[in-house]
Amino acid sequence: MYRDASVGVVLPAYNEEGFVGDVIREMPAYVDRIYAIDDRSTDGTWDEIREAARADATAAERGDGETVDRLVADGGASALTNRAAVHDAIGRVVPIKHTENRGAGGAIKTGYLAALADGVDATVTVDADGQMDLSQMQRLLDPIVDGGADYAKGNRLLSREYRDAMPRFRFVGNAVLTFLTKIASGYWKTMDPQNGYTAISHDALAAIEVENLYEYYGYCNDLLVKLNVHGMRVADVAMPAVYGDEESSITYRRYIPKVSSMLLRNFLWRLKTKYLVLDFHPLALFYLFGAATATTGVLGVGAVVSAALSSPGTPAVGSVTSLLLFVAGTAFLLLAMVFDMAESDSLETQIQ
Repeated sequence: MYRDASVGVVLPAYNEEGFVGDVIREMPAYVDRIYAIDDRSTDGTWDEIREAARADATAAERGDGETVDRLVADGGASALTNRAAVHDAIGRVVPIKHTENRGAGGAIKTGYLAALADGVDATVTVDADGQMDLSQMQRLLDPIVDGGADYAKGNRLLSREYRDAMPRFRFVGNAVLTFLTKIASGYWKTMDPQNGYTAISHDALAAIEVENLYEYYGYCNDLLVKLNVHGMRVADVAMPAVYGDEESSITYRRYIPKVSSMLLRNFLWRLKTKYLVLDFHPLALFYLFGAATATTGVLGVGAVVSAALSSPGTPAVGSVTSLLLFVAGTAFLLLAMVFDMAESDSLETQIQ
């Protein structure tokens, strides 16, 4: 328990032999449940999870950690049992094995389903590669327990010191996805959306329909969109990252196009659901009209340039009209963004 709130940790693992055991053994004593999900690993990850769980349980029996009330995972939810085998808990560790490889987002979804079944007050996500500082977990839990946020996430970009510690190629890719996620999610102050070190309240987890979460690496971006539609408060917490020997399994040639297209779909879904179905705000129309007008302007300029190249002396009236359309469309887009920022301003906070 942490400040009278039960805490669960979702620990997705795919081929993390040599890393996941240390993460389990180093988990803070106030964590009540560790949902260790083996995503059909091909190495010794599953055996290492169970071995570390036994060591963790033995340490707790010796009194190395403080005594906490243990939750009972029922594992009975069909959405959970249809995708994974939930094994008997070993101490506070619930070993879960996927029936098929589902990726990082799929493993997170499985852990969330287990946490929902247990009724955990706050659920933290931790990578199994040892690149997250477990001593920082309390900083993510505090906004949830205090009632100031429904979702807290690490942010490696708030502090210059933390930004400098990030490899350059990761920083550039992160900056691009940060901008795209701001537009898609409506959380304009939130940065570092790819940060997987997060904490979410039970109420927020119950509201977002976990079964429908995206299962690829963009799950964290998808989650932000769903949180915004449900009016959930998000806290961005300055957080360092530990870059060790583990190599990323992300293939960027597939990752960037796939996540970008997902964000576009989510953006359109958010506009429809939040500003046309659940409520009405003209910013949705501003976005659509602005995009259509700006696109028409760009196509018009392209047509005029093409015509001028093939027939010199073509009148410039068409190009001026197209340029005006582009400017007008851009103005509507910027106006929509301003309205969108104002709508979500009270839902965001940053913690240094």
